[in-house]
Amino acid sequence: MGYRYETHMHTNKGSKCGKSSGQEHARYYKELGYAGIIVTDHFFGGNTAVPKTGSWKERVEQYCSGFEEALAEGQKIGLQVFFGIEENFKGDEYLIYGIDKEWMIKHPEMETWTRREQYNAVRAAGGCVIQAHPFRMRPYMEGVHVGNRFADGVEVLNGGNTPGQDVLAYKYAKKHGLYMTSGSDRHLSVPGENDVQKNFGIVTEEKLGSIHDYVNLILSKKQVGLYFPEGRLDGEADEVSLRIANILDESENDVPMDSETLAPVR
Repeated sequence: MGYRYETHMHTNKGSKCGKSSGQEHARYYKELGYAGIIVTDHFFGGNTAVPKTGSWKERVEQYCSGFEEALAEGQKIGLQVFFGIEENFKGDEYLIYGIDKEWMIKHPEMETWTRREQYNAVRAAGGCVIQAHPFRMRPYMEGVHVGNRFADGVEVLNGGNTPGQDVLAYKYAKKHGLYMTSGSDRHLSVPGENDVQKNFGIVTEEKLGSIHDYVNLILSKKQVGLYFPEGRLDGEADEVSLRIANILDESENDVPMDSETLAPVR
């Protein structure tokens, strides 16, 4: 049977692109039969709804308000709600699990971290990092930057991707033995108005007691089940994303990816 969890979603309080409140998301996922959700609004380097004005503490509190709304509703209806972050660099984005509002308030420097600094600090705090949709390409992006050096795994299935981008991510993760996750990347949760083909997530054998249980699964390399629409990985890899893909080296510089080996061009 297992327990299904959403790992990637956005509220209208923390993400400028979010369309639904935390309460609406919680009710939607409860109706779908999910055991829980992880709210991962866009942080300050990305498409955040939080202005740059105000104190650091005020900004963090506003950022966390969408999660807190979802949490309050989840406690009423019997849905687990956990906290996460999605941070952006140059179009490559990273899901952070295992830190909380109190920790963030004490670390205003996180707004200016490099990818390496982010990874080291999150791991030191007992959390983990997953690269979100690593082969996604959009008109606003400079290119594809694969940064698994600065993450503990990759999101190989994402409801906002094309199937071909997911196929490419899955092949890349299998090639390099990377931990794999799945998430809907949902921004809108209104029953009856969503495409069920965009429902993704993970399935665990046991119910998670906290976000740290999920972090421990990732860091221990105990692969969770991946929940995604049937046939999602049956097609071909996205050739456009593959042709422009770069792997970030230790200095966070782009190295072109060899389309045959899915490894850096030497």
